[in-house]
Amino acid sequence: MTQGIAENFWRKAKKKQKLFLSLLSATAVLAVVAVSFGTYPIKLVHMIQSLFRLVDDTSSLVVWNIRLPRIAASLSCGSGLALAGLFIQTLLRNPLGSPSTLGISQGAAFGASCVIIVFHASPIWTAVAAFAGALGATMLIVVLGRFRGLTPEAVILAGVALSSLFGAATVLLQVLSDETRLAMAVAWSFGDVGRSNWVQISWLSVAVIGLWILGFVWRWHLNALDMGEEPAKTLGISVEALRWQGLIVAALVAALATAFHGVIAFVGLIAPHAARRIIGADHRFLVPVAAVLGAALLLLADTCSRLVLGTGSFPVGVVTSFLGAPLFLYLLLKKRP
Repeated sequence: MTQGIAENFWRKAKKKQKLFLSLLSATAVLAVVAVSFGTYPIKLVHMIQSLFRLVDDTSSLVVWNIRLPRIAASLSCGSGLALAGLFIQTLLRNPLGSPSTLGISQGAAFGASCVIIVFHASPIWTAVAAFAGALGATMLIVVLGRFRGLTPEAVILAGVALSSLFGAATVLLQVLSDETRLAMAVAWSFGDVGRSNWVQISWLSVAVIGLWILGFVWRWHLNALDMGEEPAKTLGISVEALRWQGLIVAALVAALATAFHGVIAFVGLIAPHAARRIIGADHRFLVPVAAVLGAALLLLADTCSRLVLGTGSFPVGVVTSFLGAPLFLYLLLKKRP
């Protein structure tokens, strides 16, 4: 009987591994499509030549200076937001947990709007201020939850309240600004993976890989917490320490992604739920699948945004919001078990 259980376990594990590899392959195919299609279409032969720098023409310039940075930014940002959302949902044991619902994205938008409108800052300082705003929102959540003894459900409500507060402050700044600065602030608030450079992409990629490794190290702890706080404590897990350490790390990654690319809503909400539907709740498989799904989702949304108007400037944050809003309403209306 024991042998039969072991064989069944390994059979399911191999099936999940094949599914993960299939998702990874599909994402790679999507990346190839994203390189080829756009305002300036590139044939497959020219794309391959450009990738290996066998030619030095317009196609090579478009591939290396526009398409590849955009694809790399989509992959790193999507993975980061998806993993941050997964950590937040698991640690707070709330299906509505995400960087947006905790006020992290809105804090970044307030920080960016503040330096754009008040200090007329450069793009570099705008990213720094956005990161500081997101970090400030995170610290407020940690202080309220950790030191005021808020329950996980109350932490989400506090995040919604902070989102409203930062949103109102951002609107106030925009109302008091001139037309030029208003346009710059509003343009920043629309998520765009085309604004980052290779240095920013590298920083975010390192942070995402770190969060992925942490998810692997904590896989059994996260699985235990999924069963409930009491079972996790029975297994010797310090639930409070795990919760707040994980939330801080996840929030840092989400803050970095938002600082570099603007507010991209709902990726951190959609990808973890889709991953659970596909692969189950075992974090050994859930963490990598959620990361790949987040990357694929944002890459797909960005590819669609580049093709919608034919100009390549349609904000990807608008596309992800259109995809995520119905799911968010569904989760709100669905009865919890």
